[in-house]
Amino acid sequence: MKLFTRKSGSGRPIIILHGLFGSSDNWQTFAKSLSGFGYHVITADLRNHGQSPHDDGFNYKLLAEDVEELIKAENLNKPIIVGHSMGGKTAMQLGFTKPKLISGLIVVDIAPRFYPVHHREILDALLSVNTDSLKSRGDAESALRQSIQEEDVIQFLMKNLYRKEKDQFDWRFNLAAINAQIENVGEELKFNGLFPLPTLFIKGERSAYVSYEDEKAIFEQFADVEIQTAPGAGHWVHAEAAEWTLETMLKWITDKKL
Repeated sequence: MKLFTRKSGSGRPIIILHGLFGSSDNWQTFAKSLSGFGYHVITADLRNHGQSPHDDGFNYKLLAEDVEELIKAENLNKPIIVGHSMGGKTAMQLGFTKPKLISGLIVVDIAPRFYPVHHREILDALLSVNTDSLKSRGDAESALRQSIQEEDVIQFLMKNLYRKEKDQFDWRFNLAAINAQIENVGEELKFNGLFPLPTLFIKGERSAYVSYEDEKAIFEQFADVEIQTAPGAGHWVHAEAAEWTLETMLKWITDKKL
């Protein structure tokens, strides 16, 4: 599948992959800052998200194959892959299956372990919004507030609502496919042996996505790995600790001579 991408800068290639219900736009400010240090940064909309095609298939094998297609289509020489949450698992899946295609991984606030479904409230809230009858964006916000209390989550989801036609709203993501296959998002990923490529895990200090037990398991599965904790950040590390995250990534890339 040909993915929609945004590009900035020139130099060594870096691909950034967003999380569930997100898009390349979520990382665009960060990508532009990163490109200023001599990198060709590509942010991609993963399948069933943003402006990339919708498809019934939705699992990490397919997501990783799409990124592989992107690397080959753009003729990229061993890019560094950065992935947040679902994008981080996509990055790991690509690395585990096609390690020769890339030079290293930066995995943001996710571990390779199994995660039980924990987006049911959000999915139910989204499914409760009848996009066919929406008269305004405010109507959608009001519908979401019936089930979701966190205003930042509502505004994050609302970035995906667009006017498909003059009197028709729709979601950028493929809600039906995601809802039908949400269990796949929590899938455990395994590499046969020790994963050899340089890998940086970044976790949020206030996030519960990467536990102490996860860290121990990561050190057992990755041969060349570093784990850093973003001070004061939750799951949205790149937004809540952007400067720290940028500095940490740049130092690690330099230290590893990538």
